[in-house]
Amino acid sequence: MKKAPLYSRSRRGVAAPTPPPPEPVESVAPAPARQRLAGFVRRHERHLWALAVLLLLATALLWRVAPKGPPVLTFEQIDHLVRKSIEEKPLASAAARAYDKIIPSVVRVVGYERDGEPPREGKAAKEARDARPNSESTAEPGMQERGVGTGVVIVDNGTILTNLHVVLGAESVKVTFMDGLEAEARLISVMPEHDLAVLRAVKIPDDLHPATMRGTGDLNPGDRVMAVGFPFGIGPSASEGVVSGLKREFRSPEGERVLTNLIQFDAAANPGNSGGPLVTMEGEVVGVVTAILNPTKQRVFVGIGFAVPIENAAAGAGMPPF
Repeated sequence: MKKAPLYSRSRRGVAAPTPPPPEPVESVAPAPARQRLAGFVRRHERHLWALAVLLLLATALLWRVAPKGPPVLTFEQIDHLVRKSIEEKPLASAAARAYDKIIPSVVRVVGYERDGEPPREGKAAKEARDARPNSESTAEPGMQERGVGTGVVIVDNGTILTNLHVVLGAESVKVTFMDGLEAEARLISVMPEHDLAVLRAVKIPDDLHPATMRGTGDLNPGDRVMAVGFPFGIGPSASEGVVSGLKREFRSPEGERVLTNLIQFDAAANPGNSGGPLVTMEGEVVGVVTAILNPTKQRVFVGIGFAVPIENAAAGAGMPPF
């Protein structure tokens, strides 16, 4: 049986119809970021809600355990707290602070003479000695106290300022520091015109503190001052007052000397205060106590004392001027 040939459906010699050109495809712009984010949120909505809840819980926990800043106080609350603190622990007075600052620099000065010899300085030393309460003497055999005074350390090598009449005529001088150390002191120089003497201790404490000195150029009547020393051998003692005058003059009762350019003050001073520091409320030395005025023969304080300005004393000790 004869097989019929297979032919393609197109006819031979007849061109296949040309397909129509494809329609131009418009370029598709990428979806905006907001739409992409919205899609992401829709796909992960449950996870995002869980994460938000966890962050909220963590923030609340940190807020509870984190240290809080100090609360803002009102003026009334601050005033109340300050008053309460002062009531519970009162502040030290200016005089107490001045005393604490000067006291490490104060020394007790004692002049000694041989037994049976009369005092060589006059009545002042004898009265100071007689008025001193009985106490154990550290005098060497054959020596006796002839007078007690005060001194102030001005250089940490043991240089001490005191009154000349405290040590004048003494055969030996001893000083006692605030830590209890007693040492012999040697006379370095004298200033008779100011009734001042400069001593140097043979032994000194390891932590000796010299006083802070202050010029008197801005010192005025009415300024508060303190006298520190050993009145009648009792001490150290402190008395507070004010500067009551400047550039005063004093003549000793015996008429032996005239002192000029003195600071007048009303802080109590008595025999034994001689040579001690006159200090401001900052604890700074402005003068050396040297005399008291009393029209009677009692030789005790009645309200007027005198001190040599520290400028005169420092100059005599070879220190630079203020």
